[in-house]
Amino acid sequence: MRRQQQLEMDDSFRSENLGNPENAAPTTAPLGTNGGRSDADVWRSIRYNEIDPRIQSPGPANEVMIQDAGMPWYQLREGPIITYGGGAILGFLALLVVFYFVRGKIMIDGGPAGTTIQRFKAIERFGHWLLAGSFIALGITGLLTLMGRSFLIPVIGHDAFATIAAGSKWVHNNIAWSFMLGLVMTFVMWIAHNIPNKLDWQWLKAGGGIFTKGHPSAKKFNAGQKIIFWTVMVLGASVSLSGLSLLFPFHMPMFADTFGIINSIIGTSFPTELTPHEEMQYANIWHSIVAFVMMLAIIAHIYIGSIGMEGAFDAMGNGQVDLEWARQHHDLWVAEVEAKQGKGGSS
Repeated sequence: MRRQQQLEMDDSFRSENLGNPENAAPTTAPLGTNGGRSDADVWRSIRYNEIDPRIQSPGPANEVMIQDAGMPWYQLREGPIITYGGGAILGFLALLVVFYFVRGKIMIDGGPAGTTIQRFKAIERFGHWLLAGSFIALGITGLLTLMGRSFLIPVIGHDAFATIAAGSKWVHNNIAWSFMLGLVMTFVMWIAHNIPNKLDWQWLKAGGGIFTKGHPSAKKFNAGQKIIFWTVMVLGASVSLSGLSLLFPFHMPMFADTFGIINSIIGTSFPTELTPHEEMQYANIWHSIVAFVMMLAIIAHIYIGSIGMEGAFDAMGNGQVDLEWARQHHDLWVAEVEAKQGKGGSS
């Protein structure tokens, strides 16, 4: 009962009670064919993975006959992951709506200059949209796969959902490669501009000019953009690794070793002996959690880069931004560009 309620318990009285081959009964006596072990002893050996089975189809997971972490994984996935993850997205969207009506759109002071300056080259925009477009596709298909059973089946039925789920899985698995390529491209192109410096602290103290009419100085990327950059890079790498583990099941275990490192550093007691199935369950849960956190960051990025700020979308639209917008939000970068050009920044 305690195990069913997911309470801590000492299983040693079962896991250590596996029978003693030295007490084997004669083959002519009861239990003799089991070599001193009863049926209960044998099944306890299987239950606690204390048996050395011989299998006809070798594989990293085939030797595990019983593992009881499936139900806790399923309950966590269908319960808190969906509830808190979905609730966080809906709550954050509602918060942005309220913020928009309270703060309004961030406008260009004095209006546009009418002349432009190149902010991003074509290759930079390609890398950005490759990363952004693939992430949006991954987010939608991931949510359909995770939540569709609970929310879509009651509306469209099992047959229609089966088609959507199969298509979502195919798209999700294949678009993942585009996401990883975009992640590498944007990292290589923009890492030099996203190294934190003292200027970022001044920008953060001023709130980035979001809550006031002031515009703190910034180079090509301000502190807010750097936070988004590093959030996407770190979490994107993490979600990619867990995704690869799920794409190649049982061949890329990573959580047992990771837990071991964490335990040695901070003295925790995470499990370090995991069955292949438990590795996959941890990868699935971690993949979902990281993806939800990334969705929140990207939603904020989409907001400020579209309806939240006048002129911001042009940077990734055609690569040309209004000169006055650039001077207000990235004045030090404009000065650097103009110094290199040796003339005004219009183009």
